[in-house]
Amino acid sequence: MAAAGRAPVAAPRALTLWVALVTVYLVWGSTYLAIRVVVETAPPLLAMGSRFLLAGVLLGAFLAVRRGPAALRVRPRALGGAAVVGLLLLLGGNGGVAVAEQTVPSGLTALLVAATPLWLVCLRTLARDRPARLSLLGTVVGFLGIAVLVRPGASLGEGVQSWGLLTVVGAAGCWALGSFLSSRLPMPEDAFVATTWEMLVGGAGLTLVGLLAGEADGFTLSQVSGAAWAWLVYLVLIGSIVAFSAYVWLLHHAPISLTATYAYVNPVVAVALGALVLAEPITAGVLVGGAIVVLGVALVVSAERPRRPPADRTLLTCDERVVDLPA
Repeated sequence: MAAAGRAPVAAPRALTLWVALVTVYLVWGSTYLAIRVVVETAPPLLAMGSRFLLAGVLLGAFLAVRRGPAALRVRPRALGGAAVVGLLLLLGGNGGVAVAEQTVPSGLTALLVAATPLWLVCLRTLARDRPARLSLLGTVVGFLGIAVLVRPGASLGEGVQSWGLLTVVGAAGCWALGSFLSSRLPMPEDAFVATTWEMLVGGAGLTLVGLLAGEADGFTLSQVSGAAWAWLVYLVLIGSIVAFSAYVWLLHHAPISLTATYAYVNPVVAVALGALVLAEPITAGVLVGGAIVVLGVALVVSAERPRRPPADRTLLTCDERVVDLPA
């Protein structure tokens, strides 16, 4: 029953709900393809740093215009929490993905990143928050799939290097840790304000580490292909702003059981796009290991369905926080 004097929130139309859901499915699934194209001719950390700095500035400017400059003011402790989460999600998570995709196909990367919910179950267990038995079963199944994908001699296609696979696994771990801490650290109350600061701090961290790693040495903008520029714009405007807005809307208007399905739909989309657009091979190893990972994630998502904490914006991701802004 609605409170006296306050109109009830109208239920969203089915079409609107599915437009938002398909946007998250397709856009976040396509970000792995976009990153793969970008890092072919652009330094990975500097490119992703530029992506999130620009996205953060645009989102912050939009909030300042709509709500006034005061909307971006946050308490120092909340800013510190957003900075920690932003560095884990974007520097450790997205930055690791970008570096790894220099050798790892986009579809395979997405399958490994899809294991983020499995890492979250591990972190919850360490924090003495007992997950459901189905979550634990899904975690075991999912990690078996990861073992199939990263095992020595796995049939994953030409040019895939072990360091790249391990980097993606580490990136997923960083993403999970950032997601886990986002509900335990002081954070800005508004999801869009939190994301703005996470993008700005994470983007600055990516840029700084890229410079320290020497990515700017001898690099000129003329080296970046037209396709890379186009996909970078896509990552800023569509991947980081439009899809995230759709995701936040879904969190407020759709069951978490439906919203969370992106966790195992995104890698399927990424594998399909990688094969269609970049001719990435779908080997037997990718099919078997990927299917096992997706099954494990689906079990975890199913086990978590009854839960929907009001402040939990990062139950199951990946460009994530926030988004868990998936890639």
